[in-house]
Amino acid sequence: MRIMGWSCGLAAAGLLLAGCGGGPGGGGGKISDGKVVLAVLNDASGIYADTSGRATVEAVRMAVADYRAKYGGKAVAEKIEVEAADHQNKPEIANSKAQELYDRKKADLIVDVPTSSAAFAVATIAKNKKKVFIDVGAASTELEGKQCNKYTFHYGYNSYMLANGTGSEVTKDGLKNWYMVYPDYAFGQDMQKTFGAAIKSAGGTVVKSDPTPFPNDNFSTFLLKAPGLDPKPQVLGSMHAGGDLVNLVKQYNEYKLRDKGVRLAVGLLSLSDIHSLGPDALAGVQHTDMWYWNLDDRSRAWADKFQAKTGKRPTSNMGANYSAALQYLEAVQRAGTDKPDEVVAQLEGAEIDDMFARNATIRAADHLLLHDAYLSQVKPSSEVKEPWDYEKVLKTVPAAEAFQPQPDAACKL
Repeated sequence: MRIMGWSCGLAAAGLLLAGCGGGPGGGGGKISDGKVVLAVLNDASGIYADTSGRATVEAVRMAVADYRAKYGGKAVAEKIEVEAADHQNKPEIANSKAQELYDRKKADLIVDVPTSSAAFAVATIAKNKKKVFIDVGAASTELEGKQCNKYTFHYGYNSYMLANGTGSEVTKDGLKNWYMVYPDYAFGQDMQKTFGAAIKSAGGTVVKSDPTPFPNDNFSTFLLKAPGLDPKPQVLGSMHAGGDLVNLVKQYNEYKLRDKGVRLAVGLLSLSDIHSLGPDALAGVQHTDMWYWNLDDRSRAWADKFQAKTGKRPTSNMGANYSAALQYLEAVQRAGTDKPDEVVAQLEGAEIDDMFARNATIRAADHLLLHDAYLSQVKPSSEVKEPWDYEKVLKTVPAAEAFQPQPDAACKL
């Protein structure tokens, strides 16, 4: 089996892609094409490559291995293959890659797909082809709103969860005047909307909100204007992610905005971002995370296995993709088939408790995964006791509080 862009059994860009094949047979005729194909579609070469990228393929393989270990000869999915493709954060490429994965590669499931505009494109393809899509990497609440459909699930996080945690808590801590900057595409626009609502609800004010080019490596125009706004913002709210966020934080520190009384708040922060910048660049910054590798013994045990395979600790995105792939296979097992409608029926309303998803339920009305989230703070380097342990979990946000309490009326499954 060949992975799109990377070949099985060969070292590609330092990542050994092993364990590609499946077991014998094909589910006794209950499995289409005699195999289950899981496809990872994400950014393997751009600004989100460290947050997700090729290492996520390994996380999905770990889910396959754990499924096989659990069910052995009783596994409905006897033969399982893993495919992967790079969508380059472009919706038109995501569209063509999704069609290729579903049609030519016979994918039963596509997972991940960061970049909300790309996720919308894949959701449309999944709907038209009646194939399952579990999005992990995109934040837009429209995936469980007007972009929802019977075959699409939103798994891990969304902009409401991030805003309800970080936007509300930072404002309640006394930083009430915000200057928000956001990437000018679907993700950033949705983040700007949800954070603005959370800040206002907590008693704060958005002094000004500016869109920035995407992707972008120069934020000087926006950073230099922040201290001169009237009223002066107490906090700069960056709604960026991945490489864009890394560039913004570097320049924020170069211009010494913290010394000028403008604190930094980050809408979406990944472990890979902290690792790239070094913890002192972000020390004290609060953010909301969907999972952390050193949360508890269960998370750490999985992270140890992941590190043994990849040489690094997993981001929350990688952990979520493991869970999404595993829960899809569990749904196939319960359904006794990989027929999409029957698998969807098993996913809807499913209660989940695994390494990633705690106190979790897939809400049947809109296919949104509800689970515990975590308000976290970046440690200074003086408090980092081992590599990659950069976060301090301040509190757990229960699943019932972390996400939208009611489904969006715009969602018509």
